[in-house]
Amino acid sequence: MPNRLALETSPYLLQHAGNPVDWYPWGPEALERAQLENLPIFLSIGYAACHWCHVMERESFADPGVAAFMNANYVCIKVDREERPDLDSIYMQAVVAFTGRGGWPMSVWLTPAGEPFYGGTYFPPTPRYGMPSFAQVLEILAQMWKEQKETLLQNAAQTTERLRRATASTPTEGDAREAETNQPMTLDPDTLGRAAADLVAGRDRLHGGWGDAPKFPQPMVIEFLLHHAARTGEGAAAAAAAEALTAMARGGIYDHLGGGFHRYSTDEAWLIPHFEKMLYDNAQLARAYLHAWQLTGDPHFRRICEETLNYVLRDMTDPAGGFYSTEDADSEGEEGKYYVWTPDEIRLALDESQTDQTNRVPDAAQTFLRVYGVDDQGNFEGRNVLHVASGPAAAEDHSTLAHARRILLEARDQRPRPARDDKVLASWNGLMLSVLAEAGAALGRSDYVAAAERSATFVLTNLRAPDGRLLRTWRAGRARLGGYLEDYAALCEGLVCLYHATFAERWVLAAASLADVMLARFRGKRGEFYDTADDHELLLVRPRDLQDNAIPSGGSLAVTALARLAALTGVEEYRVAAEKALVGLDDLPYRYPLGFGQWLWAAELMVEPPEEIVVVGPSRDDRTEALIQTAREGLRPARVIAHSEPGATSALPLFEGRSPTDDAPLAWVCRGATCLAPVKDEAELRRILRAKA
Repeated sequence: MPNRLALETSPYLLQHAGNPVDWYPWGPEALERAQLENLPIFLSIGYAACHWCHVMERESFADPGVAAFMNANYVCIKVDREERPDLDSIYMQAVVAFTGRGGWPMSVWLTPAGEPFYGGTYFPPTPRYGMPSFAQVLEILAQMWKEQKETLLQNAAQTTERLRRATASTPTEGDAREAETNQPMTLDPDTLGRAAADLVAGRDRLHGGWGDAPKFPQPMVIEFLLHHAARTGEGAAAAAAAEALTAMARGGIYDHLGGGFHRYSTDEAWLIPHFEKMLYDNAQLARAYLHAWQLTGDPHFRRICEETLNYVLRDMTDPAGGFYSTEDADSEGEEGKYYVWTPDEIRLALDESQTDQTNRVPDAAQTFLRVYGVDDQGNFEGRNVLHVASGPAAAEDHSTLAHARRILLEARDQRPRPARDDKVLASWNGLMLSVLAEAGAALGRSDYVAAAERSATFVLTNLRAPDGRLLRTWRAGRARLGGYLEDYAALCEGLVCLYHATFAERWVLAAASLADVMLARFRGKRGEFYDTADDHELLLVRPRDLQDNAIPSGGSLAVTALARLAALTGVEEYRVAAEKALVGLDDLPYRYPLGFGQWLWAAELMVEPPEEIVVVGPSRDDRTEALIQTAREGLRPARVIAHSEPGATSALPLFEGRSPTDDAPLAWVCRGATCLAPVKDEAELRRILRAKA
């Protein structure tokens, strides 16, 4: 008989709806029962694409004996971390405090008041890996609750106090100086340079990227380095970013057949991935490859960007326009089975595709096996994760390899696919909206722009509460849960990007309405941003996660969005709010740049005045289009582009006093308080933009 989770919309919760565990979703019913019966809470947090979440479900939660003990001794709550990042953030901090590390599935034991007294991640069904079994932990803690309750309550209270201190906002010396002078603190270009130099020095010089196994992409760090290089001309920063992007695109973390990136690499060389695919990774990485192409002109970066976006549009898009969340690592009960190959499977697929002997490509299979490192031994449980193994493919191989990849993708599509989490999350859709809009404009891809417009329309229409506030999640026609700071901020920036791609001012107005809610509902007394609104459900603490993780923190996204919106609209309140939140971090991003990549990227947007490029001319005029496309060339961190028809009414102050004196379209360029005379010719505009300010 299904448990209470059968009424939920989250695919992760629905995966546990058939468990014999008497699961509750997080909510008043579960919390009130725990307090009424004075029972401890077992809180399990995970997500649909999580491999070890599936393992623990099969091993423990599906076990009738384990379930019976859980039901008798605990109130059991299951949470989808993607739906409830607030709960995930709070209790992950507790788990890290208990164990020194975190991850999913997250297992936390709470008092009836929700205070954590013990936690961990995956627990095996029998003692192994130096770990007790899950059943042992359940039994020990249940016995302690009966016999040593006061000790557990004291420990829980102490942990809760540490959590409150960690999320509290305290005035700093910088806050005091600002209060005295009533002037915003200025950003320091030299400090950004030192952060970039530290990241360059700390990279993995052998394999590219940062860190050891397991090794994660660092798109925010890469974006900071790319934009720092674009602003300063710093070659080392550009080289470190390009090095990481090239290594990942060659490795097994990249899907060489279908496009898109897996979650992370289990080794330091980017070879063997953890096979789940996340929308947020692919949105951020596609954007990083786009910006790398804009900075360097390397066509390889453009190809990876387009292949990644094409994957999302092909496999991760709802017919109504929203983007799905994840694809599982497992298929047919095995991790990675969908993605790995034997040499014989590749030979068979490619040979069978070449029945027409007149068009047969000689040695196509052998070329593919050599370039993508496929052999009889395999590199993953006797099979092969595709990766570029033999150095750059020879020029004469390119067409052969492209043809082979298409054939093998068709063959792979016949396999059972990994499960897909088809819920639509506002913030993740905002991240995808940004890159689709930017790529559509920069690459001349109208299909990307159209997809961005459909996504924006979908989210603004369907993820809304009756009062107009954003909701977090949508699935199967149901939208629910109040939006978090990251939802407002990511969508706000995406809408700004969409304006730059379409020049439709309705997107600016929509972005401004989201920004106004951020300032009214998510900001603290000293200008800091919290992850939840001021009228959010009362939790153990009000979360304020400063560090950028797999996705940017809500605060860093807010600063980015507000800075870009301020540059476009001229609204001083947005700029001041962004700067105040940024400088309120003190020197954290500069001391720990690897954990604050989005904050540093935001600082790059703000360290110099915006570069405004305003084009006025008929949209159907080739001369107008030439000016716009010239304005879009290259990577320029603080660039603002606006276009209007001659004589059109606009709410944007950028157009004040700017209209052609004759039929020729004109472009104006302003840097800070300095504006140049308008130009008609795209070559002259290009010369101006390439010149030093």
